Amino acid sequence: MHLAPEAPTVAAVSVNDMRERIRRKSRLKGRQPEEAAMAEVAQLLGPRPANGFRRDLLIEYLHRLNDHFGVLHDRHLVALAKQMNLPMAEVYEVASFYHHFEIVRGDDAVAARLVLRVCDSLSCSMAGARELLEVLPARLQAAGQGDVQVLAVPCVGRCEQAPVAVVHQCPVPHATVDTVMEAVDSKPNRALALHPQAPAAINFDVAALAGQSVPAQSEAISPAHTDLATYRAHGGYQTAAALVNSEMDAEAVLSAMENSGLRGLGGAGFPAGRKWRIVRDQPAPRLMAVNIDEGEPGTFKDRTYLERDPHRFLEGVLIAAQVVGTEAVYIYLRDEYHGCRVLLQRALDDLRAEPPCPLPHIELRRGAGAYICGEESAMIESIEGKRGEPRMRPPYIAQVGLFGQPTLEHNFETLYWVRDIVERGPQWFASFGRHGRKGLRSFSVSGRVKHPGVKLAPAGITVQELIDEYCGGMLDGHQLYAYLPGGASGGILPASLNQIPLDFDTLQPYGCFIGSAAVIVLSQHDRARDAALNVMRFFEHESCGQCTPCRVGTAKAATLMQAPQWDEELLDDLAQVMADASICGLGQAAPNPIRCIHKYFPHEVGEGPWPGDLPKPRNSPLTEQLPQGVQP
Repeated sequence: MHLAPEAPTVAAVSVNDMRERIRRKSRLKGRQPEEAAMAEVAQLLGPRPANGFRRDLLIEYLHRLNDHFGVLHDRHLVALAKQMNLPMAEVYEVASFYHHFEIVRGDDAVAARLVLRVCDSLSCSMAGARELLEVLPARLQAAGQGDVQVLAVPCVGRCEQAPVAVVHQCPVPHATVDTVMEAVDSKPNRALALHPQAPAAINFDVAALAGQSVPAQSEAISPAHTDLATYRAHGGYQTAAALVNSEMDAEAVLSAMENSGLRGLGGAGFPAGRKWRIVRDQPAPRLMAVNIDEGEPGTFKDRTYLERDPHRFLEGVLIAAQVVGTEAVYIYLRDEYHGCRVLLQRALDDLRAEPPCPLPHIELRRGAGAYICGEESAMIESIEGKRGEPRMRPPYIAQVGLFGQPTLEHNFETLYWVRDIVERGPQWFASFGRHGRKGLRSFSVSGRVKHPGVKLAPAGITVQELIDEYCGGMLDGHQLYAYLPGGASGGILPASLNQIPLDFDTLQPYGCFIGSAAVIVLSQHDRARDAALNVMRFFEHESCGQCTPCRVGTAKAATLMQAPQWDEELLDDLAQVMADASICGLGQAAPNPIRCIHKYFPHEVGEGPWPGDLPKPRNSPLTEQLPQGVQP
């Protein structure tokens, strides 16, 4: 008879053991939010919406934390991830991407009392930024203000006031060591170091300035501006209201935009009317994204117009939204423009309080210090609360853009001209121009000229005409040696090519482009190779890192460009790879300065004899190495 084996003895499990096992399995992995941190974050975020906190507002929430505490504490990032029901890694990777967020660890970490930012981009470096960076840390320490953090930062969009320092959010134009120290003394904490408010209203008629310089502001940081009452008293919003109320034909407005020849003024130059028609033909819902992330070194035109008349821009937004049929508008403003942000938010609030017509949904979004977000798809990623990394195309954002919807993307200045083009007629805008070109261009001019600033000049004007007629000539003791026609990415040209019409499509045969029309003027006291190295270091700092040719190529190029004699073959190979294989315009345009130095300034890098009519090299004011103790 076969007997079954005896069953093994099973130990009894108590109820408490079972409960503990369930508790262990239900416990979240990774760092858990602290109760105090959760309370601090909840207070700053406000009441939880019924559907939870919006994922696309992550960067806005990070700004609230950063503004309040001066830094981003890791404990608050954990709490924010919990509040938003996001993985901690996702919150961290976004926060760590943007330059204006500083993540600190540990309960003992504290923010600097103030952060003093000194612009070290080309125009400010030419004006003496290096000396500021060398002297200020020691002066602050000697004055008992060693808790002020000094940072070297890329362009802050005030190149006509070079050199520029920023005490927390308050700019110090034409900065000297003494004026910066005075600003720090008078603004001892972040609550006091805010951008001054703009004074009383004026009527700013930009069309009346066609063919002139935009008047420079007074010593005050914030110029007088046009408020809603003043704008409406001079006919403002009548065109937008007529269009929204079906008193004006949308097709007629669209035709006017096409016939004016207006092209995108952010740098790409795509015909504005054609873009409207492309997006209009896409299936609804459609959205609009406005790019005011004016980060190209040498560019400050958008800031100049915005801080004088925000409503002319907003009327352009309303007209475009109505013609194209967009349901919502997202305005992306660079974080360095603190005064503009307050002004634009107030203008939006006033417009909503007294709407001239039904308004679309409009949101103002704040950048966080990333030049790459000036690229349209990177900006859209940032508006969605993500890292500002460019998208692969196709599909193009006109088809699949913001939140996956067809999107009309425009630069600020493009929309700024819409009202005048519609009201004055397309031929008014097209009637301007020189040397066979048509239209108006807002040139941001800085460098070795007597009167830098925004010059509203005819398209096709030459740099020599621009300097002589609009800038009062070169500074005393300076002669034109070279110029950058389109900011950091637009290349560098010699004085011998000072008669090229400045416009879209005219500079490409010379290896350059006009971009955002940022003209930086160099004299015989400067070296083009130093300017090229300065902008390459800018590209290295601002590369998003997504693609290897750009991430590694800009860093390698900056290293090679420091050599007294350049390795022409190696740099040319590197430039070719960067231009061919980079995902977006940053890496594709970064080689332009290298190629221009090889082509037009070989004598500066040991590739040709030094011209007899040029002075020999000397110590350049452009910084090649940051002073000791200064953080980039």
